[in-house]
Amino acid sequence: MSSIQTAERVSATDHSDNYVFQRSLIAYLEAAKIVGGDLLEIGSGEGYGIEHLGPKVNRYVAVDKYPAQVVTDSDVEFLQINVPPLDGLTDNQFDFVVSFQVIEHIEDDNEYLKEIHRVLKPGGKFICTTPNIKMSLTRNPWHVREYTVSELADKFTRQFSTVETKGVYGNEKVMDYYEKNKASVAKITRFDILDLQHRLPRKILQVPYDLLNRMNRRKLLEGNTNLVVDISVKDYSVKPAKEDCLDLFYIGTK
Repeated sequence: MSSIQTAERVSATDHSDNYVFQRSLIAYLEAAKIVGGDLLEIGSGEGYGIEHLGPKVNRYVAVDKYPAQVVTDSDVEFLQINVPPLDGLTDNQFDFVVSFQVIEHIEDDNEYLKEIHRVLKPGGKFICTTPNIKMSLTRNPWHVREYTVSELADKFTRQFSTVETKGVYGNEKVMDYYEKNKASVAKITRFDILDLQHRLPRKILQVPYDLLNRMNRRKLLEGNTNLVVDISVKDYSVKPAKEDCLDLFYIGTK
């Protein structure tokens, strides 16, 4: 099937996406250390997490709003639904729910967390990543909202009995790319003297944002090919969340 053409869906084969892809991959590798039993993934996308989590669990249910992209494993159950709610899924059936880079897209994030809590077994865990707004370089109109360390912690504590607040960090190589990207984005946004990125409805901005984002990634690749291509998942780590983490990596226990 054709992939979804948006910069929000990163590719494992497009070198210009490598920084973001490796940053996404670390979440699956960290989750693979603890998952087991029955697992639900919300926002499975192109399915590249299945190879890392699938061997660790007994049952794998993948949910996405778009048709299955690369769900080729016959043992994976796929549901195409918009969330919330988690239609068709009964209470207390999953040991783990994972959802990476999704909650920022959800209109009703409180209902989203309530639904995840509902389908988890007692003692089950929800593993979530989302961008740290403190490290975002510009407004992303595909995101309904982004969170600070404390804002997401507050959301989680309303639903879960315990919350582990961790973050995804990059080493010097990653942060070198981040700074170059920051400078490149600043060159683009300096023309936005009326601050339209924050004043216009986000849906109007989605297409131009995608075009500029894709153009910027490819420009960074052309100008810094070795740096972009050489970044690997080993250049990322997960540690306690502070204001300078790239992504929030939170684990809530029912």
